[in-house]
Amino acid sequence: MGVRHVSTTMPTAAARARSVLATAWSCAVTTEIGRDDLVGAHTVSERGAVLLHPPEDSALAAALICAPRGEPSTLVEFADVAPVPVRDRVRSRLWLSGTLTATRDHLVFEPACAVLHDSNGRTGIDLEEFALADPDPLALAEGRLLTHLADAHPEAVEQLTRLVAADSLSGVVAVKPLAIDRHGVTLRLERVSSQADVRLPFHEPVDDLGQVTERMHALLTKARLLRRPVLRPAPPES
Repeated sequence: MGVRHVSTTMPTAAARARSVLATAWSCAVTTEIGRDDLVGAHTVSERGAVLLHPPEDSALAAALICAPRGEPSTLVEFADVAPVPVRDRVRSRLWLSGTLTATRDHLVFEPACAVLHDSNGRTGIDLEEFALADPDPLALAEGRLLTHLADAHPEAVEQLTRLVAADSLSGVVAVKPLAIDRHGVTLRLERVSSQADVRLPFHEPVDDLGQVTERMHALLTKARLLRRPVLRPAPPES
């Protein structure tokens, strides 16, 4: 089930894609020769080019030799995985297709097409917009922020459910923080055999990590002022 948005304010597809690119630790690289799963073997330039550092026995070396002009058509896939354990933990996938060239120290992948697949469906991204977009200012800290919220402040997560429409909470057995970005926080509402996501917007976008505490306190204050009961997730029936 897709995200239910309390507000339409959210990062652009290009910014979301660049956030995935900035935080992914692994990627899958597919050429005509085969597929390589690389872990900790890539970096990203300021404009979104992917620099690959594959092992010596990688199939990518053969792909470069066999391809016309030594520039094999290549697909690089990145997965965005939620830092807090939830069902369907992959939040989005980013596919980049383009060509691969070799330098003395690494392989350079230049994207010619970018597609983001997330809760909003599949979105093609303009390459110039992709190159100029910045990752979300919270992207690199998101894992730490969400795990701290889930582990140290579960009562705050429950308080935030006051901001969710009552009909959306029917049958919910667990609520967990799924994502946070400069525009808001997303909660995962889990039922026995399904789940849904709801996005709660900040009153103002976050420009840096130092503003997150104030934005979260503002959301919690808004939640406490509502005359609604706090969700107390019930255990699933046996």
